Amino acid sequence: MARSTTTKRPPVRRSPAKSATRSTAARPQRPAGWISGARPRTLPLAIAPVALGTGAAVAGGGGHHLWLAWLCLAVALLLQIGVNFANDYSDGVRGTDRFRVGPARLTASGRVKPRTVLAVALACFLLAAAAGVAIVVLTQVWWLLAVGAAALLAAWFYTGGKRPYGYAGFGEIAVFLFFGVAATAGTTFVLIGDVTAEAWFCSVAIGCIACAVLLVNNLRDIEQDRAAGKRTLSVRIGARGSRILYGVLMLVPYLVLGYLTIFYPSASLVFLTVLLSGPAVLITATAKMPRELVLALNLTGIAALVYGLGLAAALAF
Repeated sequence: MARSTTTKRPPVRRSPAKSATRSTAARPQRPAGWISGARPRTLPLAIAPVALGTGAAVAGGGGHHLWLAWLCLAVALLLQIGVNFANDYSDGVRGTDRFRVGPARLTASGRVKPRTVLAVALACFLLAAAAGVAIVVLTQVWWLLAVGAAALLAAWFYTGGKRPYGYAGFGEIAVFLFFGVAATAGTTFVLIGDVTAEAWFCSVAIGCIACAVLLVNNLRDIEQDRAAGKRTLSVRIGARGSRILYGVLMLVPYLVLGYLTIFYPSASLVFLTVLLSGPAVLITATAKMPRELVLALNLTGIAALVYGLGLAAALAF
């Protein structure tokens, strides 16, 4: 019998990562994926400062224009969601999210086209700008447009542009200024046309917690960021320095709370949030694996929300 001269070619082996990316990219993204991409766990950092600013406004004698607080909340939430999607896009196209420890991002996983994620981010920024313009028109305080423009630029250039400041270790400073001072004191100013001492104290308190959230997140990804050339504050000061700084940032809000309790005794109930922040500090100080820090991150976010709402209620009532 004659032998066949046809030779079999070895099967083509495809990279599992590429195969997964192609298969997921071919499917339309479900709403749950977009909800995850908005990073709901970060939203307390937008809600808490607005609540505190509103509480400080009531404590300062202003209760006539509280409906404006809803517009302030819309600005804060839309900016937070927008910066989350912008971060997803920028880190995804740069490749810095490729080996991250936390949940897979939309762009890096290939589930959604980068330009689609970018469009959603820009849409959130546009809606935030519209809410901000509404506040300016209603209050007739036109210089607030400059504050809004600065917030939008800070949101984009955190990880966007050729030289994102988040890659240079300045993310925590921006978070403190915009999700601490601007969101809290700004809300109080919009409501009563002034910034009270309570608003300034609350700005510092919630700003420190917001910085702690970002810091523990960057501590979790410190090795991946270092490998990707992303020099966050955690990369710059190291794991030990990050753990110490996190503890300090979580201590400051309780020093502020202790002072405010002198004038608002019901604020003492907010010390119960130590049941959330205490374990977060302990985990951050002793964690051996990056995944352990995910729990600390979640606890810090919940503590921020409960602290903000609780202290706001104490100031208002």
